Amino acid sequence: MTSTPPAAAPALPPAQMPAAGRARRFASLRTIAALVLREMSTRYGRTPGGYLWAILEPLAAILFLSLGFSLVIRSPSLGTSFLLFYATGFLPFNLYQIISATTGRAISYSKPLLQFPAVTWVDAVMARFLLNSLTGILITVLLIGGVYVVTDSRAVLDLPPAVLAMVLSLLLGLGVGTVNCVLMGLYPLWDVAWSVITRPLFLASGVLFLYEDLPPLAQDILWFNPLMHITGLMRTGFYPSYTAAYVSVTYVLATSLILFTLGLILMGRFHRDILNR
Repeated sequence: MTSTPPAAAPALPPAQMPAAGRARRFASLRTIAALVLREMSTRYGRTPGGYLWAILEPLAAILFLSLGFSLVIRSPSLGTSFLLFYATGFLPFNLYQIISATTGRAISYSKPLLQFPAVTWVDAVMARFLLNSLTGILITVLLIGGVYVVTDSRAVLDLPPAVLAMVLSLLLGLGVGTVNCVLMGLYPLWDVAWSVITRPLFLASGVLFLYEDLPPLAQDILWFNPLMHITGLMRTGFYPSYTAAYVSVTYVLATSLILFTLGLILMGRFHRDILNR
């Protein structure tokens, strides 16, 4: 009895490239969006009130400044509203502080995710910068609008200088934060040292006073503080009679871009060392 030969196996289709090997479209934008959503849920979603606290903190600072100085002096250096004077000085300063602090800790915050090839240090820095920039701008608009409503101020708003001051605050915070991101990653003690070094910055940035009210020696020294230019520029948008001739947009912009470029170069050179620590 003869056996029937087995049927021939069907021919296999040609091998295809694995889907994982294909580049994703808009991969960086997807990663940044995912990191933004992650921070929104962890930073603002886990605490009662969430975004409400982000508004209450600067509001409380402005109220305390206004109440405290109204008991000491009759009127602020500009106008008649203590709330508007200190809001126009504190809010751009606060925006710089938030951006520089969050950007400076971007690598340490997202370090576990940076072990994946799809997530880069650029994504981590840009995600924190974008989220906190949008949050800071929204808070500034809400608080300035609230001050106008409460004080019934009739000041004429000149929008371009105010917008330019906010943009310069963002760029300066990004530049300082990018450099600090490298230094904090390489030298963990720099985080503590930086907070101590910059503690007097609140008093030296024109939040509580005008540049013109200072003696000549103090003016010569504090002119090199970019935040002094930003707060002065911000107030020119709310007080038509205030000129702030000392303000140099070119100086602030050049300082911000130089710091940002330096931070990018150093981060490109040392980011692997930081992640391997």
